[in-house]
Amino acid sequence: MQKRTFITTVFGLAAAFLMAASAQAQVAGKDYVAISPPQPTENPAKIEVIEFFSYGCPHCKDFHPLISKWAAKLPSDVVFKRVPISFGRAQWANLGKLYYTAEALNELGRLDNAAFIALHEKGVKLYDDATINQFAVQEGVDGKKFAEAYGSFGVQSKMKRADQLAQGHKVQGVPAIAVDGRYMVLNEGVQGYEELLARADKVIGKVRSEKKK
Repeated sequence: MQKRTFITTVFGLAAAFLMAASAQAQVAGKDYVAISPPQPTENPAKIEVIEFFSYGCPHCKDFHPLISKWAAKLPSDVVFKRVPISFGRAQWANLGKLYYTAEALNELGRLDNAAFIALHEKGVKLYDDATINQFAVQEGVDGKKFAEAYGSFGVQSKMKRADQLAQGHKVQGVPAIAVDGRYMVLNEGVQGYEELLARADKVIGKVRSEKKK
């Protein structure tokens, strides 16, 4: 009886090891790439997930409703952040400032999805300060408050920091997902955004296991 139990236990451990190795083989180099050097996160007690994006990116527009639903269901040990980046383009930097201004004024509900629609469905060129301010006013935001926040040191600093984060994470394109400053989720070969988010779930699980060690 003891011998059978021992054999069963050994077999179970071996099977578990093979399953773990197989899972790693499916993920490493396919689902993610390690960020070197790893980037610091704001709260080491949480798993930090960053979506790098730009309102100017049509793929980000398509991805936005899906990742928003996904982010709303993340477990309590995961914190989700969005970071608009410019890739050195002045127009995209202004779009990033639009995001941070809306965030500062608690107006993302009005302006976030509306910015994607304005750019990619209505053809509004939200690239200069005046046009961006006019867009905010048309969406029901106080123009004076928006202009003050848009030109503030705080918003300027956040946009500068956003580009620094993108450089540190070695972002090559958007949308992009980084997990805990350690891994970038790869989007090559995915059949759709749902598969990209499934890969992100795998990488989050990997980080969770690493944090427990």
